[in-house]
Amino acid sequence: MSNVLILADHDSGKVAKTAAELATLGKRASSVNAVILSAPGQSDALAAQLANTEVEKVLSVESDDFAKHGIAAMVDALSQIVATTNPVAVLIPSTARGKEIAGRLAVRIGGGVITDAVDVASNLQTTQSVFGGSFTVTASVKTGTPVITVRPSAVEASSTSNSPTVEKLSISIADSAKLVTISESKPAVKGGRPELTEAKIVISGGRGTNGDFSQVEAMADLLGAAVGASRAATDAGWYPHTHQVGQTGKTVSPQLYVACGISGAIQHRAGMQTSKTIVAINKDPEAPIFDLADFGVVGDLFAVLPQAREAIAAKRS
Repeated sequence: MSNVLILADHDSGKVAKTAAELATLGKRASSVNAVILSAPGQSDALAAQLANTEVEKVLSVESDDFAKHGIAAMVDALSQIVATTNPVAVLIPSTARGKEIAGRLAVRIGGGVITDAVDVASNLQTTQSVFGGSFTVTASVKTGTPVITVRPSAVEASSTSNSPTVEKLSISIADSAKLVTISESKPAVKGGRPELTEAKIVISGGRGTNGDFSQVEAMADLLGAAVGASRAATDAGWYPHTHQVGQTGKTVSPQLYVACGISGAIQHRAGMQTSKTIVAINKDPEAPIFDLADFGVVGDLFAVLPQAREAIAAKRS
């Protein structure tokens, strides 16, 4: 039986949690093999992190070319693996890098590509939120091997007692994939909070913060959440653009999304409306965000958030 191939992306020696989520979706259609593309000597430690997921086999390729030549080298290796394993689909995290890999890979293997899926059925039919969140559509690839990117946190990863086998592959990267050389790269500076696109809880602030994110950050720290911001807040210089949630920012699908002082313009809604539970805090009872929210509080976030923190702390104690 053909398998579903997933790309287990990794950074700083840690496999992204999206790998387990992709494996959960892939298992609906077939057995799951994960691909790890790493520097020499790293694959064993990375593969061990896929224990207790739906991954049955890890296909690892070690090469200095991935760091030296970047995405082109990764796509070349992936296309060779696809050619030899003939998977029913390839699932890739829907990050900026993942979507570039997916597009290039689809061209190389002659398959169709679907990006930003929030669900994948057993027949590989996908669900997407499109046109700024105005429509939910289903789609399927009709030609070649489907290459699908899936939004992080779109599905809850299942846990098993599985321990995947590891197969190390010997693959030579083609000269055509080495035309660009990366001379220097600097890792993104990370704080103590979760990565925005991978967080299970996101607390976001907007124009209603008036540039003061202290209450938003305090709530995020209490809940172990990531901090997001609306475009109005980032454009005003109140919070870094790397934290912008929306159509021109990052797309998130956490279990809980709390919008603080955010009106809910369509641009912002496009980046967060697939969140499982949405809570809105806004002084304006007519704010569009309340149309989307599961729970709403009409009030000043500077009064609401401290009370919410006190209630949560009391409940925990």
